[in-house]
Amino acid sequence: MRIAHVAPVIHPVPPVTYGGTERVIANLVAAQVDDGHEVTLFGPADCTLPGVRHVSDYRSLSWHEQQGGSAPPGLPAVLEAQLLRDVLTHGGAHDVVHLHGSAHASAAASALGIPAFRTIHWRADEPDHVEHFRAFPHERIIAISNAQAGAVPAGSLAGVVHHGMPTERYRAGDGSGGYLAFLGRMTDQKRPDRAIELARATGRDLRLAGPVDPGNPGYFDEVVLPALDNRIRHVGSVDDAQKQGFLGKAAALVFPIDWPEPFGLVMIEAMACGTPVIAWRQGSVPEVIEDGVTGIVVDSVAEAIDRIDEVLQLDRSAIRRRFEERFSAQRMARETLALYREACSSRSSKESSASMPSP
Repeated sequence: MRIAHVAPVIHPVPPVTYGGTERVIANLVAAQVDDGHEVTLFGPADCTLPGVRHVSDYRSLSWHEQQGGSAPPGLPAVLEAQLLRDVLTHGGAHDVVHLHGSAHASAAASALGIPAFRTIHWRADEPDHVEHFRAFPHERIIAISNAQAGAVPAGSLAGVVHHGMPTERYRAGDGSGGYLAFLGRMTDQKRPDRAIELARATGRDLRLAGPVDPGNPGYFDEVVLPALDNRIRHVGSVDDAQKQGFLGKAAALVFPIDWPEPFGLVMIEAMACGTPVIAWRQGSVPEVIEDGVTGIVVDSVAEAIDRIDEVLQLDRSAIRRRFEERFSAQRMARETLALYREACSSRSSKESSASMPSP
């Protein structure tokens, strides 16, 4: 198939450090290329994806911020305008277009005359998405979890496809570091304070990795920073290569979210390293983590404390096998392609019917 992916303008694909959406796009595109499809990426010029036609002459917002330390508030709109120009000019030459970024691209995609899919890499129940579903009722939403799909109108839902990643990116680690790991933004949605409380109560070291949330910088200064010492450390952001050691040497990953997480990519990254996950029962968590197999699903810090010994005794090789069985990039690409083909087949049938003479 000829597949167009439209990425956000914020980070390159794949991202250097933080950027879950861009990392998922990279995983999906690479798997589709491996399967022999012709893939075009509409996204910033600093994207680096081999084997992909890349349409762009602008750099990502993060690139501009790195050059000058900040970016003027109007710059994202300028980058979006260039993206939409490219989609309108070149997008119609494809069989399908798959949107991953802001709502602006939906307006351009609706004018192309080809099936348009959209993956929402955020919660789908907020007022902006409700309005989006109303405005673009023919756009096909690929939900990333059943939890997220519950907020999508039935007429817009194409199906549910869990995220996946290349099985060769990480290998099973031995947990030899003995510490608990947290990987995510330092914000009240991700609740690193719960990981800190769990580590202190169980006498375990804790390594916190991830950026200070630019939308909520006070949380790190007021909640995380005062708790740091020689046993509870913030190691900053980690890239894909550094995650192997960070997650592979961890005794367990703590995923103490306090919001309806639509997927949670870090959970399957930990599983790829054979590392069990201690996750709070929110959003997609019960779909991703098999309680007693790949980790535990809890409702409180107290429950996590009570079950810490259980999770640390889980079979790391079995966790790695479940990752390979459930969350490979190849599986994600295969399931996504089936939704594309269903839409193209339906469209062809409608066009054939429309072209038939009336009896």
